[in-house]
Amino acid sequence: MEAAVRLGIFLGIFAIVALLEAAFPKRPPTESKWRRWGINLGLIVVDVVVQRLTVGALAFATALYAQEHGWGLFNALDLPWWAEAVAAFLVLDFAIYLQHVMSHALPVFWRLHRVHHADLDIDLTSGLRFHPIEILVSLVYKAAVVAAIGADPWVVVTFEAVLNGAAVFTHGNIRMPGKLDTTLRWVVCTPDMHRVHHSIVPEETNTNFGFFLSVWDRLCGTAHHAPPAAGHERVPLGLAEFRDQAQLGLLHLLVLPFRGRLGAYSFRKEEEPSEASSIGVAPPQPQSA
Repeated sequence: MEAAVRLGIFLGIFAIVALLEAAFPKRPPTESKWRRWGINLGLIVVDVVVQRLTVGALAFATALYAQEHGWGLFNALDLPWWAEAVAAFLVLDFAIYLQHVMSHALPVFWRLHRVHHADLDIDLTSGLRFHPIEILVSLVYKAAVVAAIGADPWVVVTFEAVLNGAAVFTHGNIRMPGKLDTTLRWVVCTPDMHRVHHSIVPEETNTNFGFFLSVWDRLCGTAHHAPPAAGHERVPLGLAEFRDQAQLGLLHLLVLPFRGRLGAYSFRKEEEPSEASSIGVAPPQPQSA
């Protein structure tokens, strides 16, 4: 039941964002769309298989166990259900924000998270492009948070569905009216807001970490309100050290965390020679899909 609900919501949001991308694209593709989709969707399949063969729906199972055994903060408090639900949702969303920041700040996590940032274009498939080890780490982390706060199982299902849908939406290659984007980003992260985070420029990459609610970036001082310096349509996306799409195939992505110098991470000011020489990469040139 839990898996069916999440899958149905995800497929609906995926279809809507795909239609919006086709009707109102923000940027022309710089790489073959269908090749990228094959790679990204292939990685998603690998992730799903790995999850099913290992921890599966760990957060939901943890919530059920915590509820049955009275674990966690909210199981010890006598609050109205709706208050617990709202509080648990906010805690979970903030926890994902913190996890994202740590994925940039700690070398071991950044090596995994580079798979997500190495995409040379971003669209709805980029939102689910993660290394399977990072997926497993995230599942364990979320389960620990769920156990600590005693989140209701169906709040966890709702949050997971919203998180997946938000990841697809915020990575969407969608052109939105400026006023609509400005209004929405007071509450949720928008595609323009998150696209800054995928800029090749480190000072832009290390901002706008939110996945769903945008308030955490403002409260924690990581918000970047302006467009990328090069503009949304022309800013090079991805990582300076990985610019060749031929080296970013499915197998390459699976071994990417084990490549490169140990100790590097997103916040590090020192750059490898290959990175320093690539920072001045020319703006992307549109290609046909």
